[in-house]
Amino acid sequence: MAPPRSGSAASPPGGRRQRPGGAGSAAAAGVAPSPVIDETVLQQLVVAARAARERAYAPYSHFAVGAALLDEQGRIHAGCNIENAAYPQSQCAEASAIAHLVLAGGKRIMAAAVVGVAPQPVTPCGGCRQRLREFADDDMPIWVADLDSVRATTTLGHLLPASFGPDHLKDS
Repeated sequence: MAPPRSGSAASPPGGRRQRPGGAGSAAAAGVAPSPVIDETVLQQLVVAARAARERAYAPYSHFAVGAALLDEQGRIHAGCNIENAAYPQSQCAEASAIAHLVLAGGKRIMAAAVVGVAPQPVTPCGGCRQRLREFADDDMPIWVADLDSVRATTTLGHLLPASFGPDHLKDS
């Protein structure tokens, strides 16, 4: 896996402010515009992910993770990891946050923050990268933080290159 790109907490990947969605996006099709992802939104996502991490149920690994997702309506949905004695039944923070997003009626993930404490930045696992891909485009920014700062910025496409997604099944 390629390491996440370093970046400032104030700038999404590539150093630009983003309004996700290009010419083929919902905004271009006359639907409500996507939320602007700026410093305030970044801070809200990281705060929500840190708070979610505090609620993690990790009695076996003691490795708490929190995640927060921004939906197309500008709402933030958070989740934490939930372990189970039958290890394969555990759930990652990103999967918990996606469940909250879907339950609230969200359809798209516009940005994400993941918070974990480790020597290296804690990025979504492979399975969660694919789960995120179901609701997000390759250019979706992901901020990776710990308890003190944003340690890295990346995109879903950087973490999951040449991915398989819903667009592959449109003509099936």
